[in-house]
Amino acid sequence: MTEGSDIIVIGGGIAGISAAGRMAADARVTVLEAEEAIGYHATGRSAAIYIRNYGNATLRALNAASEPVFREPDGITDTSLLTPRGLLYLALPDDVAAIDRMMEGSTGMERVDADAAVRMVPILRREAIAAAAIEPGAQDIDVDRLLQGFAKMLRHRGGRIVTQARANRISRERGHWRVETPQGAFEAPVIVNAGGAWADAVARMAGVQPLGLTPMRRSAVILPAPDGHDVSSWPLFACAGEGWYAKPEAGKLMISPADEDPSEPFDAWPDDMVLAEGLHRFEQAVTTPVTRIERSWAGLRSFFPDRTPAVGFAPDAEGFFWLAGQGGYGVQTSPALSALAADLCAGRSSPLGDPVVQALAPQRLI
Repeated sequence: MTEGSDIIVIGGGIAGISAAGRMAADARVTVLEAEEAIGYHATGRSAAIYIRNYGNATLRALNAASEPVFREPDGITDTSLLTPRGLLYLALPDDVAAIDRMMEGSTGMERVDADAAVRMVPILRREAIAAAAIEPGAQDIDVDRLLQGFAKMLRHRGGRIVTQARANRISRERGHWRVETPQGAFEAPVIVNAGGAWADAVARMAGVQPLGLTPMRRSAVILPAPDGHDVSSWPLFACAGEGWYAKPEAGKLMISPADEDPSEPFDAWPDDMVLAEGLHRFEQAVTTPVTRIERSWAGLRSFFPDRTPAVGFAPDAEGFFWLAGQGGYGVQTSPALSALAADLCAGRSSPLGDPVVQALAPQRLI
């Protein structure tokens, strides 16, 4: 038996669920998720912070468009999804130029001296700080409430989420896409490829030209809070040269080596050597040694060559819609990208404006 709808969304991460929730206002939508639960891969392993000045000009426009939704998430949840955090960038002598680049075209960033940086994060090694800057507007995002809020929106609008429904075969028949899964077959005139690290593989299965997606592993560990320190009020603090970053997490510290190792799409796990090297770089910037790792994990952040997502209909396949390549920006851009995807699928113009829409268009990558 085949189940029909207007739109099939492949992928139950934040990209697919948020887009499906928006699209369900205009269409019958079915989300197919390969795993047992939504948000299993990159979404569930995100550092979960809103950074206004993160990414290139297109991504910064998406960040700006998403912030009002995080603050007043009407239809998603009842209260703000943001909690103040702040982001402190630190530069070693060789990294000062990185601080200068961050400041160019930034909104709300401020330079601070080494003494101010140490007051914010007392374990920093003062003599190692050649330059620093703070983005006070950086905020924690409640990713689970965001994801579940969009899922509730989808269901309230009559949409459906089918888990353990990995696409085994995708074909185009009589003006409809047909997706065969362990949970049955599904058909719709439009298919949305929100497959995350698997997006190019989904395209190949559908006979659509892939766009050159590269999944990259990002690892992290949880450490106990340094002795005698309450880390709850500390900002996220990061090496401007992208050698590591650290974020307070439930009274502990989450540390990432900020790795970007190209990978095949899979259920990622951390590399012990990569973690050791990243933790060594972190130790050079602080006064306390790393003594114990409580937990470690990894996820895949997927990028196109220009590090900009692809959002829009494929130029080489009718009814095939790309929503992929969010890299490390997927959670914080999801309000804007989901609204854009819904507008484009419904044939509406987007308030984001043509320059941003064209910068995201898949045809730029073919």
